[in-house]
Amino acid sequence: MTELIKNGKRQDDRKPEEMRDLSIEAGVLKRADGSAYLEWGSNKVIAGVFGPQKCIPQHISNPYKAILKFRYNMAPFSVDDRKRPGPDRRSTEISKVSKEALESALILRHFPNTMIEIFVEVLQAAAGTRCASLTAASVALADAGVPMKDMVAACAAGKIGDEVVLDLAKEEDNAGKADVPIAIKPKSGDIVLLQMDGDLTPEEFDETLSLAKEGCMKVSEEQQKALQEKYEMEEGE
Repeated sequence: MTELIKNGKRQDDRKPEEMRDLSIEAGVLKRADGSAYLEWGSNKVIAGVFGPQKCIPQHISNPYKAILKFRYNMAPFSVDDRKRPGPDRRSTEISKVSKEALESALILRHFPNTMIEIFVEVLQAAAGTRCASLTAASVALADAGVPMKDMVAACAAGKIGDEVVLDLAKEEDNAGKADVPIAIKPKSGDIVLLQMDGDLTPEEFDETLSLAKEGCMKVSEEQQKALQEKYEMEEGE
């Protein structure tokens, strides 16, 4: 098996603390209230936000706040082996934890008896799609003008060989020893999502968590940049 890390460099020539290239564009869907397109390494993700709008069905409405819905989906052509269309256990789980992470940042009480829908479509997958999806959805919510206490930025760190690294690529995720995706609210530093797959010692976990937080702050910078560029473009029109 090819070594995942050798002489301090990974297979894609990154250092352990380096992220894959990340670019985000806000306001890409004409018919959505807010949207974002993200490329992170070889991942390609698009997010659309609709609402606040009337609840359908109406009986699910909450008189005190808006209902948030999040749907994560991987396109059948997003992976090498064609994926069966429709939801599965993984997409249901990611939708649930993503919704809960975003709820902590939104001010939903401003919109009672309504719903806000978030649709995330993974067009091309290459490890880290839950972090990419959460990051894109947060930008789309801000683009829609939904009141937020803070953005939500996500990134993962993990262990390959005997070394802790940031932002695992596909080969590293498949053959690595651990993967820890997290999401934070950058202003407060509060963690709103924390999951783990694999085995780490307490010391390794602390190092991994610290590195993932640093990654989230880098992601937050790109989120702000995407929103700023969109509004600067609108002002120039």
